[in-house]
Parts: sequence; structure tokens; C-alpha cells
Amino acid sequence: MQSIDLTDHFLIAMPAMVDSYFAKSLVYVAEHNPRGALGLIVNRPIDMSLGSLLERIEVPLQAEGIANLPVFFGGPVQTDRGFVLHRPIGHWQSTLVVNEHVGLTSSRDILQAVALHGQPRDLMVTLGYAGWAAGQIEHELAQNAWLTVPAELRILFELPYEERLPSALELLGVSLTNLVDEAGHA
Repeated sequence: MQSIDLTDHFLIAMPAMVDSYFAKSLVYVAEHNPRGALGLIVNRPIDMSLGSLLERIEVPLQAEGIANLPVFFGGPVQTDRGFVLHRPIGHWQSTLVVNEHVGLTSSRDILQAVALHGQPRDLMVTLGYAGWAAGQIEHELAQNAWLTVPAELRILFELPYEERLPSALELLGVSLTNLVDEAGHA
């Protein structure tokens, strides 16, 4: 099988996706290598705001305008842990550098900085992440479970969550209404 690198790509769940974790989801792939892949579902807010998350982990909120930001269900792995997708990358205790603009940080120091200074401003906080074992994502692609497209950061950081999936599809020239659940039969 040809080796592909889907780091910094979107995975768009096909309508036939039966896994309830991923149905109608848009996933941002933060890392993909021969050992597997790690991504975040970026269009599924949970019933929690950033302000309530910060309160729960006892980080005092002083910055204006961030308390009502949504927290997202990032995926079914480690749903008790927070992950912050952000730009710029900055210097945090535990950051996976995705590309020259984006980092994925799992250390508390970034939430403390956001709560105090509101920076980095471009961020998305998730609980949990999506993970794939070696070869698993390639197998799912071969089964037509996902469409892939290089990610656009404006979709991640500038659009409301409900516009992210249709906007990612537009990158491929596809409309959500044009995707069908199964192949037609003549």
C-alpha cells in the first residue's frame, strides 16, 4: 500500500459511516506516520463552555470574551483529558507541532495563559482525541469511510462549528446534499 501522510488534512466522514463517534464528523489530523494517526473531531461541541471547563480544573478566568467558547468532543480516546489546537505554536510544556503555524498542546500551561491573557486567541479546546493504529486509517480510506482534503486553517479557527463540515466539502467541490448514503442501483 502506498504510504500517505495525512498530517494537516481533514477527514470528512462519508454518510454511510456507522460509527456513532464519527458519523457526520470533520476530523483534523494532527499527526499521521507509519505508527498511526491522531486527530480531533472539530465540529462536535459538547455541553460545556471554556469558562466552565476552566472552573472545573480550578484555573481562574480573567481574560475577556472567552468564557462562552465551546469545548468539543475531540474523539473517543482519553475523553477525560483536554487538548488545545492552536495558532501560533508558542512555547508550552507539551506540544505536538503540526506545521509551522499550528500546535496541539495537552499541558495545563496553555489553558492558564488563555485564562489569564486570552492568548493564543486562535484555539479550539477538545476533550479526548481520535486515534488510529498503524495502517488503520489507510484501511478505512480503502473502505471509502472518509474523504480527505488538505486542511484550511480558516475553517478551523474562523468559522462557527456548524459551517466547518460543509466548508471542508466545498474544498473538494462537493455539497453535503450531494453525498449519498449508499451507491445507487439501476
